[in-house]
Amino acid sequence: MTIPAPTGLIASSARAVVAELAAGRVSPLELVEAAIARIEAVDPQVNAIPTRCFERARAHARALMQGQAANAGKRGWLGGLPMVVKDLGDVEGVRTTYGSPIFAEHVPKQTALHVRRLEANGAIVLGKSNTPEFGAGANTFNEVFGATRNPWNTDLTCGGSSGGSAVALATGMAWLADGSDLGGSLRTPAAFCSVVGLRPSLGRVASGPARCRFQTLSVQGPMARDVADLALMLDAMCGLDLDDPLVMEPPTEAFSAAVLRPPALGRVGFSADLGGLVPIDPEIARIAGQAASRFTDLGASVIENRSPDFGPTREVFEILRAAHFAYDKAPLLDAERERLKPEVVWNIERGLALTADEIGWAERERGLIQARTAAFFKEHDLLLCPASIVPPFDVNLRYLEHLGDYRFPTYIDWVAITYAITLSGCPALSLPCGFTQNGLPVGLQIVAPPKQEARLLAAARALEDILGIRDSVPINPRAPA
Repeated sequence: MTIPAPTGLIASSARAVVAELAAGRVSPLELVEAAIARIEAVDPQVNAIPTRCFERARAHARALMQGQAANAGKRGWLGGLPMVVKDLGDVEGVRTTYGSPIFAEHVPKQTALHVRRLEANGAIVLGKSNTPEFGAGANTFNEVFGATRNPWNTDLTCGGSSGGSAVALATGMAWLADGSDLGGSLRTPAAFCSVVGLRPSLGRVASGPARCRFQTLSVQGPMARDVADLALMLDAMCGLDLDDPLVMEPPTEAFSAAVLRPPALGRVGFSADLGGLVPIDPEIARIAGQAASRFTDLGASVIENRSPDFGPTREVFEILRAAHFAYDKAPLLDAERERLKPEVVWNIERGLALTADEIGWAERERGLIQARTAAFFKEHDLLLCPASIVPPFDVNLRYLEHLGDYRFPTYIDWVAITYAITLSGCPALSLPCGFTQNGLPVGLQIVAPPKQEARLLAAARALEDILGIRDSVPINPRAPA
C-alpha cells in the first residue's frame, strides 16, 4: 500500500489546528476522522497505537460540538484536538494493559488524573500508545502487542518507554501525545524519533491516582512535534488535584506565552558525557556539541565540558529505582511471577533485597547530587548534553548491552545520561538537533533549574528556530535501505 505524503491538517502543528477549531473552520469530528484515516494507513507498519477507541472519540467529538461534554462551551486549551495516551495511563472504559499480559484484558473504571485534565481542556483520546511492560526499559516491546518500530528505519527501535507516543507524533497519527518519565522515558524516544519530549519538574503535572502518592522519581509529561506545541500541551496538563498531594498550581503566565519570549541567557554548560558518567558514540557527541554551540547565536557563552558532579549516579539510581519497583509491584511478583518479563522480576527482587542502610545511603547521595546541581545553576542558566548516547539500534535487542568495549552493568544503564537528570529534580527536554550520516535522529537534552520550565521552553524554542529542522516530521515510515 502506498501511503500519501502527510499534508494539510495531518502535517499542521497542533497550534494551527487548535486555531482552526477556534475559528470554526474545522470540527473536532473532522479531525477525529482525519486522524483515524492516518492511523489505519500508517500504524500497520510501526505498531504504535495497538488499542484504538475510535467510537469513543467520535462520541466525544460530537458531544463537544453539541455543547454536551464537560467544559464544552470553552473547550479549554485544545478545543477538540485528538491525541493518544500512553498505555500506562488509565482511560475509563478503554482497554489499558500497561504492556503486560497480566492486564491484557484490563478495562479501568476511572481515568488517570493527567488524562482527565487533558480531556477537560478539550483533548479527545483516539487510542493507547504502546509501551514496554510497566514502562520498564527503553525499547518499546511487550508480550501483548509486540514491538513498536522506528519510522526513520523500521528495523530499529523507537526507544522507550513512551515509544508508541513518539512514533505516533513522528508519523502524523496524532498532533499531541502524552508520556511518563522515570529514567528517560519521554526523552529517549523523543530523541530516537525526532520529536520533542519534556520531563517536567516533580508536581508540575498531576499523577495518579496511585498507591504510592509520595514517590519522587516518575512524572507525567507532554510530547509534541515542536516546542511551542509542547508548551500548549503542558498548559493543558497543569492544574491542582486533590488526589495528588505533590501537584503545584499552574504558573501565573501560560507556558504557551512564555515559550515565545526571547530567552535571556548568560552561561550554559555542555558536556557530551556528563563529566565521564557515560560512554558516548562519537558521532552523537559531535552532533549534539555542534547544536549546543549554536546557543552563542542567542548571546550565550557555551562552556565546554562543564556539568555538575553526578557522583555515584549509577548506584544511586539502581537502588532508588529498585525500591520504587518493590513498593509498587511486589504483590505481582508473588501472584504472577511467570508472566512478568525477566527484567521486571529482577527489578522487584533487587528492591526487596535492599537494606535500610542502602536506601538511606542512596537518598543521602541523591541529596548531594541535587546540591551540586543547584550550585551549578547558580553559575549557569542551562545544562546541555545528548539525550541518548547512541542512535537507534536493532529493534530485536531487548536493550543495549555494550558500547564499544564498555559493557553496561544492567538493562537500564545505557540511559544513564537521562536518569542522572531525573535524580537532580530538574526539568529536561529532548530537542531534535540533527541526523547521523545514516539519517537517524539525534536529540539534545536541555536541562533547566527546578521549576523553571518557562526558561527551558523559551531556550529550546529559540534554538529550534536556529537549527531549522522543525519541519522534518511528520513522515511516512521508512523501510531500511
